[in-house]
Amino acid sequence: MSSSGLTLNTPGDLAISLGTSDTVFGITTELKPSLEGHVFPNPVDPECYMVMLVYKNGSLTREDIRNRCAERSWEVFNKLLESTTALNDGKLGFYYKEHEILPPMPVGFHRYVINNFESNSVEDMKEQEVKEFNVASEVRAIIEGQFLSMRGHAERFGMPSPPRRIIATGGASSNKSILKEIAAIFGCPVYTVQRPDSASLGAALRAAHGWLCHKEGSFVPMSRLYEDKLERTSLKAKLAMPAGDKELKLHSKYTSLMKKRIQIEKSLVEKLGRVKD
Repeated sequence: MSSSGLTLNTPGDLAISLGTSDTVFGITTELKPSLEGHVFPNPVDPECYMVMLVYKNGSLTREDIRNRCAERSWEVFNKLLESTTALNDGKLGFYYKEHEILPPMPVGFHRYVINNFESNSVEDMKEQEVKEFNVASEVRAIIEGQFLSMRGHAERFGMPSPPRRIIATGGASSNKSILKEIAAIFGCPVYTVQRPDSASLGAALRAAHGWLCHKEGSFVPMSRLYEDKLERTSLKAKLAMPAGDKELKLHSKYTSLMKKRIQIEKSLVEKLGRVKD
């Protein structure tokens, strides 16, 4: 119900909940089910589907890197992040402080340096595993790595690239430096909502939507509940990070690196992935 509470009801909308576990919700018109995540019939639009991806290594893993590399300070963490350049000079990190759900990986950290990382061809990119990065690169690697993974898996489920918009929620959604990276990696504007109760609000909206459909005698879009009223309600989402030409160019550059990351991830799963009972 939290997706309804975030007014996530238009194809191309994507919501990212940045909490202890990170969760990605998306609305798509394309049905591409997979064992990696969940695809549900959209309860508020019979023409669409809802995608949900869950990552166990969310804020606690980001905090672990912060504590080890940034003096336990988000201010220091953000300065280190902003001191490095997009694409991190080809450094890719896979950080699993806990057993991961997506992908199904055991605890472990894996770091690679990608040669020819700005190439448009994944085949031209060659990875070399390394033991460690410097602290600034480690900070960027955790942020880029998490959101490149989200983008890669969301696109495999039929989400458009770039999305129409992203709605960020959860504790880390107040971090402008992280939101800036989300806008660049996904290539779209990022909105935030400052509500702790999106799930209960979504349940209430769903009940009201059911009543409205019953009253009309047929399905009506859920947006009818709040059209022309959004700016005056708690449903309003605030534009936190726009996406201009710079972000769109970076989005294009990140595309090949994302594909390389998914390729390495697949190899890691084949080599180390947890066997499901």
